[in-house]
This record gives sequence, structure tokens and C-alpha cells, in this order.
Amino acid sequence: MRPDPAGWVAWPAPAKLNLFLHIVGRRDDGYHLLQTVFRLLDWGDTIRLRPRDDGRIVRHGASVAGVEAADDLTVRAAGLLQSAANIDKGADIVVEKRIPAGGGFGGGSSDAATVLVALDAMWGAGLGVDALAALGLRLGADVPVFVRGHNAWAEGVGEALQPVELAPAGYVLADPGVHAATAELFRAPQLTRDCPPATISDFVSGVPLGNVFEPVLRAREDAVEAVFAALSRIGRPRLTGSGSGCFVEFDGLEPAGRALATLPAGLNAWAAAGAARSPLLDALEAYTSSAST
Repeated sequence: MRPDPAGWVAWPAPAKLNLFLHIVGRRDDGYHLLQTVFRLLDWGDTIRLRPRDDGRIVRHGASVAGVEAADDLTVRAAGLLQSAANIDKGADIVVEKRIPAGGGFGGGSSDAATVLVALDAMWGAGLGVDALAALGLRLGADVPVFVRGHNAWAEGVGEALQPVELAPAGYVLADPGVHAATAELFRAPQLTRDCPPATISDFVSGVPLGNVFEPVLRAREDAVEAVFAALSRIGRPRLTGSGSGCFVEFDGLEPAGRALATLPAGLNAWAAAGAARSPLLDALEAYTSSAST
């Protein structure tokens, strides 16, 4: 992976799914304790980066609608890395969005993780994955899984990660067009906050493990309920994360594509493959290899 003639390098920022999501308690500081499995996808946003010599972090164009550059997680990630590594270099950033905002597909967190990992390499900071994951946690609980780049069983607030091997799978994904407000959902009185703790063995053996946000969102949002009804024609719909995004799992991308073709016109749905590991790691290896030749 070499820069284009203008110095830009394109990096993947993959989406994720939560294959289940439980709340098993709450910390003394009020944060909820979670259990989930993160499944990375071979689909997502693209982050284009170009180093600068003047130390400035500049976002070009828009990212998520309504998010100013100073509040953009990519800009904040670059600044955080710059400070932590005592780097005097800067970066130009372009975010090519495909992941819907507020859908629970992890777009903002993945974009931030890609900036941390990519600029660590491009700036020659050399902080390493553990330090980058710790920085990522300061930006959001989902950022570390994207930094580490492996499908994972997660606990704590989502930062305590244990890599897991997942079978190849394809997914039909759907966006109801509802921006779910995570903080508001966590305050919902109907939310189940005392799920019995599950184990990896429970997950592997197929014990039914749902998403605690699903009944809350389906009751509140007609658009989410309508998408569940449409997807139920092709399989068992599930909610991802605390967003409004929905998915149905298949044995591979081909059957997912066939099922997608049977859905009603007008539904904002698409197919994507599960990744054995993050495409960001492949891009990092390619960049490191090309930089050393």
C-alpha cells in the first residue's frame, strides 16, 4: 500500500455487529457492565490520510451530518495520538462514510480506531496496539476492539476483550433511518439491567442470547418494528448494539445476497460478509511492508 501521487493513503474502517448484548450490572460510577460478542465486517467506511509538516489536524469535507470538525472522533483521535506520542506532525483527513450514524454498526468508533492505527504507522510513532487501545478507550468503549482488529467476547463497559474464532458468515443489514440516542436508551425504565451473566460456552453452544435494547427500540420506533417485520421473511432479525440497525445472519455472503434480493423495494438493506479479522490489520501489514522496501 503506497501513497497516491498527492500523498494520500486510503485505510479501511470496518463496521461491526453485536451478535448479542446483555447488561449484567452497573459500576459505582454509573457505567453499565456489558457482555457482548463483536463481529467485524468486511465492509465499512474509508479514511483517507495525508501527513502534514505543520502540525495541524485538518478534516476535509463532511463526516457525519451535523458533526463539526472539532467534535469529529477522527480529528479527536489524531489530536490524542499527537499529544500522547509527542508528535509535531499533522494530518489531513477525509472520511468517506458508508456506515449509517446511530445504527449501532460502530462507524464513529471504527473511524477513530483507523486514524489511531494508521497515523501511528504513518507518523512513525510506534506506540503499539496496547497503548493505542488505551487511547481509543478514552474516545469510546467500542474503539479498542477496532484497534485490536479481532472478533471478540467483550465484558466490562465493552473494553475487556477476549478474541474468539467465529465461523464464516454473511449478513443482510438494514438501516431503519432512526438515530438511536444511546444515553436516552440506557435511561429507559423498560431496559433490562440484570441479565444473568453468560459465558463463551453459552454463546458457542447456541444458548439464546438476545439484545436488551431490542424490545425497547421496537416499542418506541415504528420504523424499527417495520424493519423487523420485513427481515422476518428471510430469517431471525436481530438488533446490533444500542443503535437501530438490524441484521440477519446466513452461512455466507452468497445466501445473504439471495435473501436480500427477495426483500421489498424501498428497504434500506444490503449484504456484507463477516471478517475473520479486521481489514485494517491487512492494510497495516501492506503499508508497513511497502514502507520498508
